[in-house]
Amino acid sequence: MAEELPETPETTEEEPIKQRKNGLYPGVSDELAENMKSGWADTELRDLRPVEQAEHTARRRAALSARFPGERLVIPAGNLKTRSNDTDYPFRSAVEYTYLTGNQTEDGVLVLEPTTDGHQETLYLLPRSNRENGEFWLSGQGELWVGRRHSLAEAERLYGIPASDVRELPQRLREATGPVRVVRGYDAGIEAALTDKVTAERDEELRVFLSEMRLIKDEFEIGELQKAVDSTVRGFEDVVKVLDKAEATSERYIEGTFFLRARVEGNDVGYGSICASGPRACTLHWVRNDGPVRSGELLLLDAGVETHTLYTADVTRTLPINGTYSEIQKKIYDAVYEAQEAGIAAVRPGAKYRDFHDAAQRVLTEKLVEWGLVEGPVERVLELGLQRRWTLHGTGHMLGMDVHDCAAARTETYVDGTLEPGMVLTVEPGLYFQADDLTVPEEYRGIGVRIEDDILVTEDGNRNLSAALPRRSDEVEAWMVSLKS
Repeated sequence: MAEELPETPETTEEEPIKQRKNGLYPGVSDELAENMKSGWADTELRDLRPVEQAEHTARRRAALSARFPGERLVIPAGNLKTRSNDTDYPFRSAVEYTYLTGNQTEDGVLVLEPTTDGHQETLYLLPRSNRENGEFWLSGQGELWVGRRHSLAEAERLYGIPASDVRELPQRLREATGPVRVVRGYDAGIEAALTDKVTAERDEELRVFLSEMRLIKDEFEIGELQKAVDSTVRGFEDVVKVLDKAEATSERYIEGTFFLRARVEGNDVGYGSICASGPRACTLHWVRNDGPVRSGELLLLDAGVETHTLYTADVTRTLPINGTYSEIQKKIYDAVYEAQEAGIAAVRPGAKYRDFHDAAQRVLTEKLVEWGLVEGPVERVLELGLQRRWTLHGTGHMLGMDVHDCAAARTETYVDGTLEPGMVLTVEPGLYFQADDLTVPEEYRGIGVRIEDDILVTEDGNRNLSAALPRRSDEVEAWMVSLKS
């Protein structure tokens, strides 16, 4: 990583250039500063077309405007976050902001100003780097360091929203009058400018509304989720092909293999990949991925590609590392598969959201009673929740731009709500027998199985977006053989 020149964020003639401690250049001569101002070609992009989701984001903003008439609405993208010293984490824009704009630029802010017949929309962004004051080559966030950003005129054409300089926004917000709401937690500077104008209760209403808007996906979103799933399927295939290399190294090889597919075909992984081999499969969010990969054990791979538009898949398969399930592994796997089949069958319009969870839990509980691991009857076990020692988690969640999408939605519209066409959720039952669980026979201990698919609620039932990945145990074994042949 190259050493940056002295930092000069928003340097002006009255503001001296800030020096980087231990930088090799003590300053900038007047001659060099003047030289860097000129001799640059015009790179303005004048033939840009709107982003693919522009018509959808416009419709979403209209719905937002109708919900909060007469109020100023402020939705920030967020800022860069420091990883260590002068290095930052890769930026990932706030879901609410990107859902409404299609833009993913750090420091961006969408503002809806109230008018007599709705709202005036403005997208506040950083303009192109300033060449007159040297910001484009002296600042750590200048274009010669981090790459070109769109001009305000280009942004208007891409997103269909008038664009202005975001550096002017804090003062405008401080001077604003009338009711204001802001999406909190992303931009401390914007929140500070509104500190005496907003309330936590009113801001939470805005956040909840934006979360509930995303419960039903439009055709663009469904297409993006399918893209994410299709790339994820290819990522799982990549992993199966290199399991021998993972055995020679560790779970990190699996993580790196899937990440390559995510970065080549998408933006990133949608969440930290769970590459859990052997007893680590019983740790629900095992993301250290530093354990050994051994023939004869199972690999629980829970991973999802995130598209360039920030929609993520979330798929899990539990695979025999040597290609064949042992008798006890197959017994447990088939029980989970049967539970998932029951859960998926319960996903349909008009059904209660909880129905698929209840259906899957009932099957798993029946198996646990049948195997003598917990005393029945089944109804008693379910009433007391005794099966949860081995099932642990809920059977699914909404999916979209967040892996656990719509998380701020009200309980009555989410887990206590009713399924509708356009909703996308995961169905992911599991059984986990901890390595130190003395309440089960030794042969069960250290086996963890989860099967997860991404399910779209349709007008007449459901569609499994991840159906291209085999689920039944014999089909999984045949699929693994085919990939290694």
